[in-house]
Amino acid sequence: MTPARPASGRLAGEPGPVMRWVAGARPRTLPAAVVPVVVGTAAARPWTGVWSGCPSGLYWRALAALVVALAIQVGTNYANDYSDGIRGTDEVRVGPLRLVASGLASPSSVRRAALAAFALAAAVGLVLAAVTSWWVLLVGAACLAAGWFYTGGPKPYGYVGLGEVFVFVFFGLVATVGTFYVESLKIAVPGVVVAGAGIGLLATALLLANNLRDIATDREAGKKTLASRIGRKAGGWCYVASVVLPFLGVAVWAIGSLTGQWTSHWPLVAVLPLAAAVLAVAPVRLVLSPAEGRALLPVLAATGRLQMAFGALLAVAVFLWIPAVR
Repeated sequence: MTPARPASGRLAGEPGPVMRWVAGARPRTLPAAVVPVVVGTAAARPWTGVWSGCPSGLYWRALAALVVALAIQVGTNYANDYSDGIRGTDEVRVGPLRLVASGLASPSSVRRAALAAFALAAAVGLVLAAVTSWWVLLVGAACLAAGWFYTGGPKPYGYVGLGEVFVFVFFGLVATVGTFYVESLKIAVPGVVVAGAGIGLLATALLLANNLRDIATDREAGKKTLASRIGRKAGGWCYVASVVLPFLGVAVWAIGSLTGQWTSHWPLVAVLPLAAAVLAVAPVRLVLSPAEGRALLPVLAATGRLQMAFGALLAVAVFLWIPAVR
């Protein structure tokens, strides 16, 4: 229930006019947008020369891809806030602030913010399509639709347990391969697809961290996420699998490189992403514990840090490794 507001119009500890919108954009989820762009850009290096300055003019494509990804992520977050808010799903929450449910912003203003973010993504995406291929518009339209219909529309897919599938596809495979394409104009090489899958799994873990925390309130509101459908224990193991599988994939890559199966150049760089595994220990232990609800709040932030560290190290590894196998 929305708390009663004092005569001053502002509750104690309530964020100001700007910070409430920053909080509503859910900054802890933004690594899901940044990481695939960074890795896709690193993978495109041998075909674009973007890092050597030849040909010139390609730096902006990486920046444009990042703007599109961030705008879609922020737009999706605002759209989720709006749709859950008008349905009453967020009235009882244990997680971060929601604008509509808390009464900090009207539903119409949050909807406008979501549409503005999507419009920015569409405008920048249109420019990218004009210099690459017009079929990029179809991919972009699918991304925008996925963002809105996660919890919006008459039959939101996030309410039937399909959110993790869409996150894996759009914030993993599509974002990584799409970035690689608009910079290199090449259909993704297998290594880029595999990297996108690993990134998608960690993005899925980010969503699971959120949904595991909200199982009780989601069930009360009739929101049937994957976690609320299969339960706390099975959902926890899904989280663990989403975190562990990317590292297993990197381990296979490292073994192949170290044994000379795939390349004799820069073999040790394949080991780099494994260093991020230390950041997985704390959230995995907490998820495997009996903790529920508010006690799981640290998992979301920890998963975001893990995703950023893994993505940065993977980008360095891909940056150095792909030229040797081009």
